[in-house]
Amino acid sequence: MRVDHLAERLHSITPFYVMAILRRAKELEALGHAIIHMEIGEPDFPTPPLIIDAGIACLQSGQIKYTPAAGLPALRSNIAAFYQQRYSVTVAPERVFVTPGASGALLLALGLTLNPKDTVLMTDPCYPCNANFVSLLNANALAIPVTAATHYQLTPELIDDCWHPGVKAVLMASPSNPTGTIIPPLQFQHCIDAVQRNGGYFYSDEIYHGLVYGSAAFTALTWSDQVFVLNSFSKYFGMTGWRVGWLIVPEAFIEAAEKLAQNIFIAAPTHSQVAALAAFEPATIVELEERRRQCSERLDFLYDGLCRLGFTVPIKPEGAFYVYANCSAFTDNSYQFALDLLETEGVAITPGIDFGRYRANEMVRFAYTLPIDTMREALNRIERFIARA
Repeated sequence: MRVDHLAERLHSITPFYVMAILRRAKELEALGHAIIHMEIGEPDFPTPPLIIDAGIACLQSGQIKYTPAAGLPALRSNIAAFYQQRYSVTVAPERVFVTPGASGALLLALGLTLNPKDTVLMTDPCYPCNANFVSLLNANALAIPVTAATHYQLTPELIDDCWHPGVKAVLMASPSNPTGTIIPPLQFQHCIDAVQRNGGYFYSDEIYHGLVYGSAAFTALTWSDQVFVLNSFSKYFGMTGWRVGWLIVPEAFIEAAEKLAQNIFIAAPTHSQVAALAAFEPATIVELEERRRQCSERLDFLYDGLCRLGFTVPIKPEGAFYVYANCSAFTDNSYQFALDLLETEGVAITPGIDFGRYRANEMVRFAYTLPIDTMREALNRIERFIARA
């Protein structure tokens, strides 16, 4: 069968350019080169032991059957209780849908609300899968260039200026990937107001909540119960490979969300849901908070080191585990910069082109998901590289 028989939507879905970096990094490692991986957003911390133990016990029981499409009732209740404890926000457990990772949550939210040709507003730069998921549903993603002047986030003015009859929704992330910025509370509230005033849906990507340093991250549910909130056990809770996340929907969407979840993924993995119950145990939270402290130290170290080398970072990241840095002092092609850095010094980073088009050739993303000693060696290698450039 010919390749041109592929669905047309594939033409608008972009690849991960970092996958080429990762593939070459693995090839170099196989040849014996010592590669420092700062390209992939996955911390070196293992899943907390109580979570692992709960997953093992579930597997050993042999009772790995389907759960309800919306998820284990106990887990939905625990997630709802977590919002009350952490944010003083009341969420009915019926509004919580457990999904196969945050990707499943985004697909569910988009599937509930978008028709073909609808437009979703989002930032440029942003996580690349967001626009690709919109394209998958034959809708349109309109990426709006943002800068440090707006905290690399949308503002109500930008939303109003870009709104047109075809716009159906807005997606915002706080903390964001790749910039690590948090939406200031008043700006957040006014953005939600702008979307609802225009008659649209608001999707709030909150998967890096918990991994915040200094400024607090607010949930969109603080200001409205008519928003869609995506979150995951992958980041703060350290369960990347377990593939379990959640979506909180407005009450009016509960029945439709259950019907759609039944059809697109049946249910999230049972053993992962059982394991996730242990994520809220006090001992687990204590461990996770210690990891957050270490991430904060790693951020300080990497941010200071990159600035010393001549990279520009207009806003110090406030959350997640990335530094989105301007490398225009060294190159006008950040993708080639990343490739050459990998080949000559064995440091793998992500080029800006993975996150959008706006000034992408000037930007690279570093993940501070490694011990400080390893990042110190990475900075030494980068310093050698730019000295020869």
